Amino acid sequence: MDAVRVIEVKKSIFESNDREAERLRKQNREKGVFLLNLMSSPGSGKTSVLLRTIELLKDDLRIGVMEADIDSDVDAKRIAQTGVKAIELHTGGMCHLDAGMTERGLKELNCDDLDIAVLENVGNLVCPAEFDTGAEKNVMILSVPEGDDKPLKYPLMFQVCAAVLINKIDVLPYFDFDMDKCIENIKMRNPGISIFPVSAKTGEGLEKWADWLRVQHKHLT
Repeated sequence: MDAVRVIEVKKSIFESNDREAERLRKQNREKGVFLLNLMSSPGSGKTSVLLRTIELLKDDLRIGVMEADIDSDVDAKRIAQTGVKAIELHTGGMCHLDAGMTERGLKELNCDDLDIAVLENVGNLVCPAEFDTGAEKNVMILSVPEGDDKPLKYPLMFQVCAAVLINKIDVLPYFDFDMDKCIENIKMRNPGISIFPVSAKTGEGLEKWADWLRVQHKHLT
């Protein structure tokens, strides 16, 4: 009996996406556009953190935002109210964005007059971490109510990120959340990662995060 030919479809998809992502990254660098891929689970406060970040940076840097969701344009409307360019990307049920989708979004956003383009990825701790979007840096948000054990349960998400924002520190007294243990768990997955405890509600800690973004953009240019 002839041997059955096995085709590694998943491997092929990832390799193709990685090539496309690297091309997109090079293209953005040549334009001086810093692409940030912002990831988290639903309800962690991505959009709220982003609104605060825009407030801190919009006088210094030109910012555009791509809001990725399965449906609705609620978040994009909130972002647009700040005065920055914003578009909504509907994924049609997909739980992540890849390099091709991101490139299409960037074309619609028109980055010719932007310093930073932010991709607010679909709320999910698994799929978005698997696909290179072509971003210069990946950043994720972990909120206090989610628990300090998330780095143990979703290792890849923390491994692919350059920074983690621990959001909702204003509610720390009401949750069984060990900040030191959480930081230890994150560092175990990614020793070189930057960690910012923040509160989108009060603004605490967000200046340091904004300064980190300024430095990252400066290094690009």
